[in-house]
Amino acid sequence: MDTSKPIRFEHALIATQDPDSPHADTMVVDGERIAWVGWAADLPAAYVGAACETVDLGGARVIPGFVDAHMHAVMLADYSRQISALPPKINSIAELIEAIREQRAHQDADTWIHGWGYDEALLAEGRSPNRYDLDAASDGAPVCMMRTCGHIRCVNSRALEIAGITRDTPDPEGGQIERDEHGEPTGVLKETARDLVTPFIPRASEGETVASLVELGHLLASQGIVAATDMCTLDGTDAQPLLARAVEAGLAQDIATYVLWDYVKDDPAYTIAPAEQDRSRQLFCAGIKLLTDGSVSGKTAWFDRPYLGCDAANADACGFPTCTAEELDGAIAFCEKNRCQLSMHAMGTRAIDRAVEHLCGHAPWVDGAYPHVRIEHVTAPSAAAIEAFVRDGIGIVTQPIFAYAEIGTYLANLGPERTRSCYPFRTMLDAGVALCISTDAPATSWAVPSDPFPNIKSAVTRHAYNGFDFGADERLTIDEAITLYTREAAKMVGFEGLGMLRAGYKASFAVLDRDIYAVPADEIDGVGVAATYIRGKKVYER
Repeated sequence: MDTSKPIRFEHALIATQDPDSPHADTMVVDGERIAWVGWAADLPAAYVGAACETVDLGGARVIPGFVDAHMHAVMLADYSRQISALPPKINSIAELIEAIREQRAHQDADTWIHGWGYDEALLAEGRSPNRYDLDAASDGAPVCMMRTCGHIRCVNSRALEIAGITRDTPDPEGGQIERDEHGEPTGVLKETARDLVTPFIPRASEGETVASLVELGHLLASQGIVAATDMCTLDGTDAQPLLARAVEAGLAQDIATYVLWDYVKDDPAYTIAPAEQDRSRQLFCAGIKLLTDGSVSGKTAWFDRPYLGCDAANADACGFPTCTAEELDGAIAFCEKNRCQLSMHAMGTRAIDRAVEHLCGHAPWVDGAYPHVRIEHVTAPSAAAIEAFVRDGIGIVTQPIFAYAEIGTYLANLGPERTRSCYPFRTMLDAGVALCISTDAPATSWAVPSDPFPNIKSAVTRHAYNGFDFGADERLTIDEAITLYTREAAKMVGFEGLGMLRAGYKASFAVLDRDIYAVPADEIDGVGVAATYIRGKKVYER
């Protein structure tokens, strides 16, 4: 193919996500950008015949590439080298123990064994692993297993010893060391308590992480994902230089990074300069991430009602905050001063209400191309909070895959009625909330956590993977779900030239193997990607 010529993509079903011209059958790409998109009958003379190379798409569905506005790219790449404690490979603590034993047989007693993704609701024993389970297979080596939510670690006795965690170790602010009836640590470290072991865990080499990130880019391309985020690391790793090296090594996606406030809040010299936030770059720093509560599945998201089975008299029966009011105000002040975006993790009703309360009175501090504040997850917002989202221009980034994949835990912790009211997509969209959907990969209980199609299926059907209806009134249409995964996701982060197929935009799009608009809703997760183009270059073809 003569790459000096524009490329004319013909005979396609193009869903442009451009409100001014939503449908087309022909698109012309010149270099990295779209030169023209529309109907073949209206093709400008400059692009007719031999003026372009041609690609006949044979009636295939074309959509803008997916934008995952909330994932943890460095964590996801790192997890690819670890034990995956997810079905179908791991279905029980017994199988997890065997996987640890197998890995231990190939390494020495001073090398850490890592795993991720466990969810007690998906394990046959119906409980979390503990230090003694991990001890049974580790033969003295330190073991660390990250829960699916990313907010809880389970470690073995050797890891507790290395970190100096004993029955006398106090709970850190915003965290819990789970203890048994005798006051001994069980090995389960919740929220900020997980950081007690972080300094003692060896990190992968830079070269290993860069190679894993490039491989992750290949996986994302196969899923039609053209842009993604690193919403912060949880071990203090600076993602920016790692991702910069990965871009040099061939990572094709546009990437935005966020820095965890915990790691920079005490550094008065820390800034995010305007040049670092330049959204015309393939890789840029978007802003600050603040964790204000935990997860539903870990019973650490901060609600206004107790979790099922929790004594209302218990101070943590409703979950708990993971940051102080001063930390919250400090993050807001930093972002105002640096004119960068603030991302606030808030799942439970009280956490969301507190975030909105602290934002009240702060006018938007960016130019309006993207929200100055985005709140992540938003499991159970109050009616007042939804009004505030609209009034104050707060963006919401939510994950349909959570209830879809973790339905057992949601039902056990919240019950059917509360579960059906979680993640009110339709209510928020109809109210005018700036909303998008994403995966939070790898922080969910799904074997391939970055896969867009089960996520879309969940939003459209409101049925969990096991068929449970978790609130049909809050369903989205297929077109709405794709809009929230493309155009609105790109606007949420501020990715330049992405999310629509329009002249002047980047030629970043996916060719699907089935028409997602025509398949039955319960077959959406069977749709796949035939080819992905990023900035005019084919980066994946099946």
